[in-house]
Amino acid sequence: MDLSTLERSPGLKDKMRRLGRGNASKGNYCGKGLKGQKARSGKGSKIPAYFEGGQTPLYMRLPKLKGFKRYYKLTTLIETVNIRDLDKAYASGDVISNASLFQKGLIRNAKNAVKILGDGETKKKFQFEGIELFSKGAESIK
Repeated sequence: MDLSTLERSPGLKDKMRRLGRGNASKGNYCGKGLKGQKARSGKGSKIPAYFEGGQTPLYMRLPKLKGFKRYYKLTTLIETVNIRDLDKAYASGDVISNASLFQKGLIRNAKNAVKILGDGETKKKFQFEGIELFSKGAESIK
């Protein structure tokens, strides 16, 4: 086996462009132009993606913020409870609050806000303390 016996793969359709093999086609500079960082061999691995040609990079131009805030401390967590869950857990006339919902295991944290959703039915009457969020379907049990 030698170089004269090598053949191109049968799936290749385009003619291979031979760069840097004389003046006829892409000979002198092989399409890289004259000198400079991008004309050197291995140029792709030497220039990082954030490099801006000596200009102060974007990540250095942006103002720096002091401190760090966790995203969950910036938002208010809202836990949801359906009417069918209230119907199973409470008797008619019971007072429903965040603390009682937490004790019954219907919410994860008594400090979070609670929204009552209208999934399910009940004929019981409840009293709500500290719960102000109701969906349109749950407005009837207020």
